[in-house]
Amino acid sequence: MSIHRFDVVILGAGPAGEAASGMIADAGLRAAIVEQHLVAGECSYYACMPSKALLRPQALLDEVRRVPGVSRAVSGHLDPAAVLERRDEVIHHLDDSGKLPWLEEKGVKLYRGHGLIVGEREVRVGEDVLIAERAVIVATGSAAAVPPIEGMLELDVWNNRKGTTANQVPDSLIVLGGGPVGCELAQAWASLGSKVTLIESAPRLLLKEEPFAGEQVELALRDRFEVDVMTGAEVVAASGKGRNESDGIPSLELRDGRTVTGDELLVATGRMPRTDMIGLESIGIEGGGYLDTDDGMRVGDTDWLFAVGDVNGRSLLTHAGKYQAWIAARTILGDSPHPIAEEAGMPRVTFTDPQVAAVGLTLAEARDQGMDAVALDTPTDGTPGASFEGKGTGGTCRLVVERATGEIHGATFSGYGTAEWIHAATIAIISGVTMDRLRHAVPPFPSRSEIWLRLQEEWDSHTDDERQRSGTTDQAASTD
Repeated sequence: MSIHRFDVVILGAGPAGEAASGMIADAGLRAAIVEQHLVAGECSYYACMPSKALLRPQALLDEVRRVPGVSRAVSGHLDPAAVLERRDEVIHHLDDSGKLPWLEEKGVKLYRGHGLIVGEREVRVGEDVLIAERAVIVATGSAAAVPPIEGMLELDVWNNRKGTTANQVPDSLIVLGGGPVGCELAQAWASLGSKVTLIESAPRLLLKEEPFAGEQVELALRDRFEVDVMTGAEVVAASGKGRNESDGIPSLELRDGRTVTGDELLVATGRMPRTDMIGLESIGIEGGGYLDTDDGMRVGDTDWLFAVGDVNGRSLLTHAGKYQAWIAARTILGDSPHPIAEEAGMPRVTFTDPQVAAVGLTLAEARDQGMDAVALDTPTDGTPGASFEGKGTGGTCRLVVERATGEIHGATFSGYGTAEWIHAATIAIISGVTMDRLRHAVPPFPSRSEIWLRLQEEWDSHTDDERQRSGTTDQAASTD
């Protein structure tokens, strides 16, 4: 058994763990990171990156076909084999060797293997014991959850890993779950020629977003990608394809008596934290669930154990994990940054076509919190710039604004290419910008960013109506 001393030991080399290790090393501290699979984590190899590589070709083809003079230069359909080959390039053929020089440059020591907490500030990796003089950061991420459906555990299903790295396009595919992952992968495989059925138990897709967003994505999946979308459909039993090919194809039984079959079944019904086999019990913390953290990302009442990324359940987004890594690193270094971004609401994007980009509160969430909020809506393709990009693709842009102050508390942009717009809304919300102040941020003509001018015009119209009603009321009171 070899003992090695560091200032900080990080469990997990995904985006959050990598970010934390780099910040710790940049501060001149000794950092070690433990990873049993691939450096750079789930997002780089099995989630965000490969799914976008699968979605991009169809989105590009559709945009080219919308442009007169260029559309005639495009003929035929996507080449699935070439798309999958490009996907493999994006994920480096599941080889993380290209990620290692960065750790070496930072001076971060990488330990390959399963990290196990064996005591306060102690982590064992095989025959090595790592002593953390200051802190241990848990950044082990999450895994795909399997829903409690009869027979599901016996099936050989696709999770996000198989769903993003499969090397063959199935003739038919069932996607269980209508959240961002389910919607993105349903569209991706449908664009490559698979006959897709998407099943969601809730009454609409993208349940956490504004209702119009899920409705528009569902319409596009149905009409453009010929996906059979089944909302409000509860699966009660699963059977078929197990670990033996002789078991047949997957079959799902719905509560209403219908049966859905497909060559493959992709389960996208949520995530579970990887905290059940990292030795938390050795320090009196129950594993298997999310780790509760304070605003400095400390776990429980400890002063040395931190949790960042999916394991703390605060926001299961890659960029949220990186932000939390910064919070944790600064806390370890003696600062006390407050997670303002989490209070305002993390930005999020579903990269379907239409894209759905959102940040902060929905209108319903704002009103549920007791806010007197108003929605400002305008068509996404309603600007002159939309004549050149995303012509006729529809979509809705909404700001959620507090009526009395004019402060922006939420934004949802659906439509073509809206992912690149949401950061402006994020800045406005974090900065507490009001609509009256925003009026002086003039968007250039004829860019698509003139959508902000259209939203401002909606606010101006709203406030004019308010003034008229107030004036009428005041006049009536004066007459009385």
